[in-house]
Amino acid sequence: MEEQPKPRTRAGRTAGGVSELIRGKLALLPDQPGCYLMKNETGTIIYVGKAKVLKNRVRSYFNGSHDGKTQRLVSEIRDFEYIVTSSNMEALILECNLIKQHHPRYNVLLKDDKSFPYIKITSEKHPKLEVTRRVVKDKGKYFGPYPNAYAAQQTKKLLDRLYPLRKCKTLPDKVCLYYHMGQCVAPCEFEVEQQTYDQMVQDIARFLGGGQADVRKELQRKMEEAAEALEFERAREYRDQVAAIDAVMEKQKITLPDTLDRDVFGYAVDKGWMCVQILYMRQGKLIERHATTFPFYGTAYEDFMSFVTQYYSDNPALPREVLLPLEQDAGEAAGAEPDESDAQGTEPTAESDGVLYADGAELVGESGGLNANAGEALGSKTADSESDGTNPVSESGEADGAGAEPVAESGEACAAGVESVAESGETYAAGVESEAESGEACADGTELEQRESDVTAELASWLKVKVAVPQRGRKKDVVAMAMDNARRSLDEKFRLIERDEERSVKAAESLAGWLGLGQARRIEAFDNSNIQGTDPVSAMVVFTDGKPDRKQYRKYKVRTVTGPDDYETMREVIRRRYERVLKEGLELPDVIVVDGGKGQISAAIDVLTSELGLHIAVCGLVKDARHRTAQLMTGDPPQIVPLPRDSQEFYLLQRIQDEVHRFAITFHRETRAKSMVASQLDAIPGIGEKRRKQLLRHFGSLKKIKTASIEDFRPLALGDKLAAKVLDALRDEP
Repeated sequence: MEEQPKPRTRAGRTAGGVSELIRGKLALLPDQPGCYLMKNETGTIIYVGKAKVLKNRVRSYFNGSHDGKTQRLVSEIRDFEYIVTSSNMEALILECNLIKQHHPRYNVLLKDDKSFPYIKITSEKHPKLEVTRRVVKDKGKYFGPYPNAYAAQQTKKLLDRLYPLRKCKTLPDKVCLYYHMGQCVAPCEFEVEQQTYDQMVQDIARFLGGGQADVRKELQRKMEEAAEALEFERAREYRDQVAAIDAVMEKQKITLPDTLDRDVFGYAVDKGWMCVQILYMRQGKLIERHATTFPFYGTAYEDFMSFVTQYYSDNPALPREVLLPLEQDAGEAAGAEPDESDAQGTEPTAESDGVLYADGAELVGESGGLNANAGEALGSKTADSESDGTNPVSESGEADGAGAEPVAESGEACAAGVESVAESGETYAAGVESEAESGEACADGTELEQRESDVTAELASWLKVKVAVPQRGRKKDVVAMAMDNARRSLDEKFRLIERDEERSVKAAESLAGWLGLGQARRIEAFDNSNIQGTDPVSAMVVFTDGKPDRKQYRKYKVRTVTGPDDYETMREVIRRRYERVLKEGLELPDVIVVDGGKGQISAAIDVLTSELGLHIAVCGLVKDARHRTAQLMTGDPPQIVPLPRDSQEFYLLQRIQDEVHRFAITFHRETRAKSMVASQLDAIPGIGEKRRKQLLRHFGSLKKIKTASIEDFRPLALGDKLAAKVLDALRDEP
């Protein structure tokens, strides 16, 4: 039987296949590393990727089967381009730059954390401490970066209490409150020797370099001496400072013994989403975490590495070490409950691996986040220490003898000391040969391990820091901790989505059942507002699938009703709304909710059925004596619906009533304020509607008109005589 030709779509694309253009380009792909750019039918770049061998990687998109999210990407590809590079390293950097330039839809986009907070000691004659996100060559000393602004501000707050550097941007004429609080040496009035500043800067550098214990010991000694000298006020100040340091040190529970600055990465994937968890360890202490959740469309591990690359391209300073998970851990991250034992099947303990886990309960709580205390702890990140990772580096890179210098402004970290650690079983990017000699690298040299080694080698070569993929031991446990936190964060996100659906979509569906309707997807609610019949207004809000749709909100000024007649106001507003809906062919609601009981429901139903020929369910929300939602009524004649007051359906109605009431009240206040202004100007002879609008447009408010001079009215061509009359009339008002 002769095979029938496949139908073709635009651009020569065959149904179930690829276009002739793409097929021709696939045949010409080179066997070299590089980056590829996928484009849609409009020529927009929708995905950027890198490959060790372009031919194999790009062809894989159009051959074989893919999961749903990758199929979605492939279905939009109409063309592609590629850029050949001389090495995988260049491809890695090029991919990062292309993603930043084009913001492809299907790539991982790191949109936050573009800058990180630092603590800076200025290089002025009278130095001061400040938190900044910009590292510039101004001879200042920078310490950081910190995981977030809160950690930096809390550290600065403590240092302000310990070391009285100036606080003012410009020196005042006399001493300020900080001097009387003992937090400033008052260089505005007193001469301060340079030696005093040098000592304080040296002490601050020592503190930020991990010397909190030494500072605490010194303060303890001063407190005891002051107490012995009966200087109890000063002793109390020292005691409070010691307590503040204790609070900081107590929060730093999770530690490693080597006092290195390191970032620990973990990730989890599920249902097309990825969560990347970063644990920040400073001076060997776990001080903070950061979680980012986003949809991904490529390969999980490649998109994870793309995230890491973008993250450090925006980070002006680097840790001494980066720990990454194994690629095969992705299966566990995707949903399996991680085992608490390490890679060798033995349970890690403080005695065997030297890591203090605080029983493992203080890092991972019930909600899957880090211990709240850990997030408040202080910590400083050093980028280029040549000793033990405890000393920051100055912008010149030279030690000042104080034992602590700030982070280099360029953010470069030394590549020296990238040795493998045989006893910990880690796979280091720059120590593959040493691993092979120690027998830590697998003898079979599988493709997966080779790929991991290549990726970490590329990242280490680019960042010039140690990049490790721990196989077992203490650091493997910390990476497993990051993976577990990532999985828990992702689970929490899905639980929150489910809870939100229960409060919105499912609540709307259940409400339809109570009202005897097929669905209640679109709900329109009305409320009236006036004060003794003056400035009567009404408002309508729309809830779609249980959520407010604010673009559909409408406001109404009541035109035909005089006095406080709520029933007639409801008639007018319902009539005006649904006459327009019918005229313009707009979407009709499934349910109309009115604020009120039998009278308002009957008025709305009468207009809908008798005048407009519409049959839409109308229900009313009756309030109790405390002006709270009490009952739901519906039908003709209206009957009470026995809706449980603790149900999600009732809570949905409460949210609807509160929202429409808020919207109506706000509109009424705006209308009343405008009418008050208008009435004062309209009472002035010679000022009509046109001139009133002209005055308000020019001056902006009635208050500014009152304070104006006659010369200010001349651009309006109002005349000096009439301008004087306006000013006299307004200034005579009480």
